Amino acid sequence: MRKKIIGMIVIGTSLLLASCGSRGEVKRGADGKQVLSGYITLSGAFALYPLAIQWADEFHRLHPDVDIDISAGGAGKGITDVLADQVDIAMVSRELKPQEKEKGALAYAVAKDAVVATINASNPVYRELLKTGLSQKQATAIWEGKTKMNVYTRSDACGAAETWAAFLGKKQEDLKGTGVFGDPGVAETLQKDVNGIGFNNIGYAYNDKTHKPTKGIAIVPIDVNGNGKLDADEKFYDTLDELMDAIAKGKYPAPPARNLYLVTAGRPKNPVVVEFLKYVRTKGQRLNGPAGFVHIYQRSQAIIACDL
Repeated sequence: MRKKIIGMIVIGTSLLLASCGSRGEVKRGADGKQVLSGYITLSGAFALYPLAIQWADEFHRLHPDVDIDISAGGAGKGITDVLADQVDIAMVSRELKPQEKEKGALAYAVAKDAVVATINASNPVYRELLKTGLSQKQATAIWEGKTKMNVYTRSDACGAAETWAAFLGKKQEDLKGTGVFGDPGVAETLQKDVNGIGFNNIGYAYNDKTHKPTKGIAIVPIDVNGNGKLDADEKFYDTLDELMDAIAKGKYPAPPARNLYLVTAGRPKNPVVVEFLKYVRTKGQRLNGPAGFVHIYQRSQAIIACDL
C-alpha cells in the first residue's frame, strides 16, 4: 500500500503557502544549456499522487531551481483548484466532464491504471468469489445495498468512485455504502472489517514493494464474461505485475481500467509547467511501470510540444 498521505509534499526548498498563480522562467546558462527556475503546484487524485511525487522528484533533480508542491484530495478537488487558478495542474483519475471542458480544462493522458474491488482477506465470502468471480450484475447489487456485507464507498468526489460507478452503469452519488475519505482510508477500513468490501485504485490495493496485495486485503476477481465461474484467462490478480499486464492487453475491462490525466486550465503559459508536462509525457514515462502504472506512450518532445 502507498505511504499514508498527510496532505502535501514539497519537492524543492520553498514551502508555498498559497499559489494563486505561478511563476517560472527559462534562461540559457553560460554553457548554452536551458536553465529552468520557478515553481509548480499540483493537487487532485490520490491515484496519481505516488507517481506524481516520483516525476516531481526527478524533474527537480534535473532542474534544481524548480520547486514543486503536490497535495492529494481527490480528482474533484484538483479540478476545482486548477479552474480557480489555485494550482497549475490537476491530477485527475477520470474523464473530464462537459462542463469542465467548457470552463477551459485541458487533459493530457499520462498513465493508465484501474480500480479493483477489494475485500477483507478473511471475509468468508472471498473464498467463493475466487471460484466464481464477481460479475457486473453481482457488483451492482452489492453497491445497491443488496448484501449482508459491510459495503464501503468514497466520501470525497473522486475518480475511483466515478470509475467504479461507471462500471456498474451508475454515478458516484448512486453508490450505496459507508463513505470513507481517500484511498488510504478505504484500505485501512477494510483491513479492520472482516465483513467489509469496497474498491481501491490498484496502487493502494497492492504493496508497492512486494507487488502483492496489501496485507489484510484481497482483490476480488471480475467474472468478465459473466459465465458464473472464473476462467483461466480471468485469473491475473496474484501480483500487481500480472494485473498491469492484463490492463495493458485489454483483458481487464474498461471501466474500471482507465486513463489518468494531468489537467490544466487552458494551454499553460508558465514555461516551467510546459517543460514539466513535456517531461512527464516523454522521459517520465519510464517511471510508470516500476511505480505500478501502465505507460501511455513514448513520444518525442517535438510532437508533444504541438499539444502544449
